[in-house]
Amino acid sequence: MAVNRVPVLKRCRSLGLDPVYLGIDKKSKRELKRSNRKMSEYGLQLREKQKAKFIYGVLEKPFRNYYKKADQMPGMTGPNLMILLERRLDNVIFRLGFARTRREARQIVDHRHVLVNGKCVNIPSYLIKAGDVIEIKEKCKGSQRYKDILEVTGGRLVPEWLEADQEALKGTVKELPNRDAIDVPVNEVLIVELYSK
Repeated sequence: MAVNRVPVLKRCRSLGLDPVYLGIDKKSKRELKRSNRKMSEYGLQLREKQKAKFIYGVLEKPFRNYYKKADQMPGMTGPNLMILLERRLDNVIFRLGFARTRREARQIVDHRHVLVNGKCVNIPSYLIKAGDVIEIKEKCKGSQRYKDILEVTGGRLVPEWLEADQEALKGTVKELPNRDAIDVPVNEVLIVELYSK
């Protein structure tokens, strides 16, 4: 299995991204030194794609598959792509505040701690639907790990399309998100331009 081992703050710096979007509250002290070269149109498009892939922890091939799927859905491809990425189970666990980062959420799903509608799901890319109930397994709820996580994520805002019960480590998907509800600093129009060449 391919794993992204790039240092997070270094990657954030190179993409011009605030680590807060990844659930990390550290700041890098270093400044990015770039020569005064103007970035080409292709460079800008590529950077937006890399940003989206990095934020959601998706590799190139699955990302391209998401794009194809978004292209076939009714409506605009760009917002559809962002909605598909936002519907990933690991992202929903992160949004509900049951993990500090998306990487940790992915690990929680991999370790079979998550139930979707009462069934154990260990696929981080599982797409949730409206009305799904997501919870942490009963035997894992009492562990110190989740107490530590809730201490960190307790004050985090849960998006309005989700409903979280922090005490019971349970969440409900009220509706599917629309593009306005996704607070990720990615310009999906540039990604669409890149893939439609």
